[in-house]
Amino acid sequence: MNTLHLTDSPDDIRTAADFLRQGLLVAIPTETVYGLAADARNADAVAAIFEAKGRPQDNPLIVHIGQPDQLSPLVTQVSPTAQALIDAFWPGPLTLIFPRSNAVAPNVSGGLSTLAVRFPVHPVARRIINESGCPLAAPSANRSGSPSPTTAAHVAHDLDGRIAAIVDGGACEVGVESTVVDVTGTVPRILRPGRVTAEMIRKVAGAVEVDDAVTKPLREGAVAASPGMKYKHYAPAARVILLDGSPEQIAAYVNAHAGDGVWALCFDGEQEELRVPTLTYGRRDDDTAQAEHVFDALRRADEVGARVLYTSCPARDGVGLAVYNRLLRAAAFEVISLEE
Repeated sequence: MNTLHLTDSPDDIRTAADFLRQGLLVAIPTETVYGLAADARNADAVAAIFEAKGRPQDNPLIVHIGQPDQLSPLVTQVSPTAQALIDAFWPGPLTLIFPRSNAVAPNVSGGLSTLAVRFPVHPVARRIINESGCPLAAPSANRSGSPSPTTAAHVAHDLDGRIAAIVDGGACEVGVESTVVDVTGTVPRILRPGRVTAEMIRKVAGAVEVDDAVTKPLREGAVAASPGMKYKHYAPAARVILLDGSPEQIAAYVNAHAGDGVWALCFDGEQEELRVPTLTYGRRDDDTAQAEHVFDALRRADEVGARVLYTSCPARDGVGLAVYNRLLRAAAFEVISLEE
């Protein structure tokens, strides 16, 4: 298949929308990461997403809408708590899980009775959704398991020749996928952390729970209720090992384990003490910069041929929890604590 590389011009937006109406796959920019979009009502188009990505069929997808009134046909209930979160954070990087209607193809939900829905703030994403007239199922536009794409070039690396088109909307501002919150129960539950943090949700909803699977492997036999809950995700070819400790402890450990193919992924300004090649992903005290750069850094680890990537742990609160969640899965939960 010849993949068209499109811009965000009106003509190219119309071309992308036409492809989507035909049941084809188009990679689109959002504020979080690039999404691989298809008409969520078309079961064959949705199935093509799973095939192009190599994605397990039981891993549910997120449906993207272009206007608030496009939500009601897709779900059967919007609780007062859900509405409060919508009012506070939509449009934006927040996905909410509702009881689903029959308006979308069953394979969107991976066999679940719920539906994950997001209203992105990115203007190009919204123009494409509204021009197409389709609610769009759109997981990250990468091969399943690899680092998520934050530029059109990342998408092309993974999916050129496998999809109809890639719309280049520039680099993604947020850099990690949306926060996913289950609002079908009495207390909202975070299934995947993101830019909309637990602290922000608590201020609106009064209470919030964080699912154990955010920082631990999904229990054996448990069903993934959200994208990003599988055991290993977001991983480069290199073996990622998280190091939990101070800059001094991390430098001592990495320097003692230097060797061919060993690299470090550290915070800006902390590479000077390391005697191995380094990549960085933001300052230690800047979790939004970490989120913006972490996937690009993981992809660059492959470009430079890293075999082992010792990675400095981020914080576990605020947006740092989202970065930690992604790195945990990239490392298949291999964490070395250096704290005394």
